[in-house]
Amino acid sequence: MHKIVISVTGASGSVYAKILLEKLLTVKNQLSDVALVMTENAKEVWRTELGNEDYRQLPFKTYSTTDFHAPFASGSGQYDTMIVIPCSMGTLGRIASGVSNDLITRAADVVLKERRKLICVVRETPYNLIHIRNMETVTLAGGIICPATPSFYSKPQTIEAAAATVVDRVLDLAGINISTYRWGNEE
Repeated sequence: MHKIVISVTGASGSVYAKILLEKLLTVKNQLSDVALVMTENAKEVWRTELGNEDYRQLPFKTYSTTDFHAPFASGSGQYDTMIVIPCSMGTLGRIASGVSNDLITRAADVVLKERRKLICVVRETPYNLIHIRNMETVTLAGGIICPATPSFYSKPQTIEAAAATVVDRVLDLAGINISTYRWGNEE
C-alpha cells in the first residue's frame, strides 16, 4: 500500500495532473492515502488549460501550500512517494536549493531526507543551464526527473492519450501496478 503526495504547480500541463489523479482512482486498492497540494497558480493554469475546476471535486484530501501541519510535512508521516506534476522550474529550483518555503518544497525536502521516492515531472522547453543543474542536483539527492515528454510508439490518437503515456511512466516509477502499453508486447 502506497502513501502518495501529489503536488501540482503552475507550470503548463494541467492535463498531466488531471490524468494522474483520475488513474489513481482506478488503483485505489494499491493506495492507503493520497494527499493533494495545488498552488494558486496551478489552479489558474488548470482553469485556463482545461476550462474547468474539476480539481475541486476530487476525493483526495487537499492541503494548502501553507499547511505545515500536513502529515507529510514530517518524515514521521511515512509517505513513501511524492509526485510533482507538472513541476515548474521555480519549484524545482527551490527543491534543489533546499528552500522549504511552502508545503510542496517542505514535503520534497522530507521525501529526499528520508530516502523515499520524489518524482518531478518537469514541464519546460528548452532547458537553460540553471534548469539542467537543478535537475542534476535533485537527481544526485535521490530524486527522479521525468520530463513531460510523451512517447508515440503506442500511437496515441488524442492529447489525453499522449499525456497518458507520461502519466503511465510516472505510475511505473512510483511502483504502482497498471495496465498500459508495453514495448514489445502485442496488444
